[in-house]
Amino acid sequence: MHISIIENNAKMTMNTDERNFRSSYYEKCLINSVEEKKSLNKLLQDDIRNLNKLKQFCMNYTVPNIHRSYLWALVMGILPLHKASTAYIRDQRSEMYEDLLRAVTVLRCADQKEKELVMHTMWLLESNRLWHGNASSSLQAEDMNFIEIVRTLLQIFTDDVETYWIAKGFYKYTRELKKECVKLKEQTQIMLKREDQSLFNHLEELGLFNSSSTLLDNWYITCFAGVICETVLVKIWDKVCGGSRKIVVFLFVELVKDIKSLLLKQKSLTDVKRLIETVKDLDGVIVNKAIKSLQNNSSEVEYTH
Repeated sequence: MHISIIENNAKMTMNTDERNFRSSYYEKCLINSVEEKKSLNKLLQDDIRNLNKLKQFCMNYTVPNIHRSYLWALVMGILPLHKASTAYIRDQRSEMYEDLLRAVTVLRCADQKEKELVMHTMWLLESNRLWHGNASSSLQAEDMNFIEIVRTLLQIFTDDVETYWIAKGFYKYTRELKKECVKLKEQTQIMLKREDQSLFNHLEELGLFNSSSTLLDNWYITCFAGVICETVLVKIWDKVCGGSRKIVVFLFVELVKDIKSLLLKQKSLTDVKRLIETVKDLDGVIVNKAIKSLQNNSSEVEYTH
């Protein structure tokens, strides 16, 4: 009798402790979230926004969904840092978007139903690369990269004007990633070898790190667009906007570690590609681990101003 009472009391205490821990944890997260939003609001309300501080916010915190398009547009230079000029520049961007959309419609180049293809055609026209037939056929790798970026952003933002301009801005980041791919792949090998030797050996045997393989390049250049679920991938893209190109390395390493047992069974790079592109990370566990790893290895992070 006494034992059962003690056991019940112990269970009640444990349940209470667990509830208290959870309450404390969620309260702390809520407080942090509120403080972060206050900090960001203050940065956005400055008459002349501080670009470095905006980038640091992207690097150190998860950008609130409600502010993401605005913050990214400021960091990318789509909107001005001078607050007084914001409305005027936004109107100019909108007018240019409408002009491009009207032009590709008149030229009958916007017959595609998919919005990302229409925006791709607009982008080709704006960059003087539109000629008959190249809007929808014989797409080059860079065209596919742009389309994947637009397709991802359309799942995140609701304003087509914002989506188009941000896609162009983010595409410029991917060009920088393309230039750094050799170095990023070297860093991937160093990090993966350090984290998991057997997994590294298996992927190396399959030829993932060979110069002839472009699989890793493609994932890095598009920042995993179309691979990771869009709603969690934006957290990675926050870091890219903040100046870290190396976040793609941390994401890849955490991703392959998470599915190690399945990867070790794969016999070819085609199988590896198929497996990795089914992961999606819907709950964001892999993405969160990658961000934590990035922040814990701050000495390995580079900022591009």
